[in-house]
This record gives sequence, structure tokens and C-alpha cells, in this order.
Amino acid sequence: MANVTIFDHPLIQHKLAILRDEKTGTNQFRTLISEIANLMCYEATRDLPLQEVDVKTPMGICHAKMVKGRKLAFVPILRAGLGMVDGVLSLVPAAKVGHIGLYRDPETAQPVEYYCKLPADINDREVIVLDPMLATGGSAIDAITMIKQKGAKTVKFMGIIAAPEGLKALEEAHPDVDIYCAALDDHLNEHKYIIPGLGDAGDRIFGTR
Repeated sequence: MANVTIFDHPLIQHKLAILRDEKTGTNQFRTLISEIANLMCYEATRDLPLQEVDVKTPMGICHAKMVKGRKLAFVPILRAGLGMVDGVLSLVPAAKVGHIGLYRDPETAQPVEYYCKLPADINDREVIVLDPMLATGGSAIDAITMIKQKGAKTVKFMGIIAAPEGLKALEEAHPDVDIYCAALDDHLNEHKYIIPGLGDAGDRIFGTR
């Protein structure tokens, strides 16, 4: 099965508590999403390979290490995933960014695709899919399936809050995908929203209803 990481870092948990608060406004919510994504990306890229290099400092030669050639691509699931992009790019500015548009059908709660644009060299990149909420898992499963069909060989998923139902579904559908989340909540309600969650992440990021 997939390797699942649920973060317990104090800074992530502190920011997540403020993020959940219904009194947190759009501007602060957007900032917190970006900051949490930045902190999570630090851990999600821990396994990047390194190579030995010699660096000339003002004082002499230093035997140092740099990331060895593996190229990254971040793929947010529209629209809430966009809120995580600035945070991860501030850590890995050379990464390319693709976009996958999915919305949840209000009758069936199933994801419906409306947009897919990925880097042309996606098959040469390690892909990290971004979506703040892993609820039913349907959007993440479909997005990762599309990315694999385009030729990507290494895919990870990075979300902020997961429901047990969505986590289980994603693990079963894509057992080769490592999953990173900041919290695992209790359950989904009858409308497929995460409880206690934080409401609709897209609406809170963009100030819509």
C-alpha cells in the first residue's frame, strides 16, 4: 500500500488550527494554506537524490551536496489546489506547474474533468499533486490516473486535511503513490464534506460562496 505521512510538526498543527477557525478571513486563510504547503513540501521532497559537488567559497573548496538532476512538477487540482502553489514554488522555484480541472457533481458527488494541461516532459518529472482536501478521494484518484496516462512514473499526493474514506480509496486505487497530509479527520457527512474539516477550501481561499 501507499506510504502515508500525517504531519505532527508543531508549526503545521498551529497554523492548521487557525486555518480551521470559521473566523479566519480570506487573506489570512490564503496565507496559511501557502505556509502549510511550504512546510509540508520540505518533508515531501526529503527523498530527492543528492550528488557530491565542489564549491569554491571565499575561504577555499567545500565538498558539498546538491539535488541530483531529478526534475519536479507540481499539479494543483483546480481550484482549491491553486492555494498551495505559491508555497511549494517558494521552496522549489525551478519546478514546472501543470493544472487539472475537476469539479464534484452535486448529484453524484463524483469528479467531472473539465481541464488538463501538463508539462510536455511530464514523463521525466517527479509529480506532486496538490489539493487541500482529500474527501471522497475521487478527484485525487482521477487526477493521478490522468497524470499516469500522460506518462508520469513517479507521483505523490500532498493534501492538508483528509477523511479516512478518501485516504483509504486513494491508497487502494494508487498503492504506489506516497500520500502526505497535515491532518486525518473523523469522517465524511452526508454531503461528502470532511468533519470537522474547515468548510469549502476553494470558497475560503477565493472569498466565494
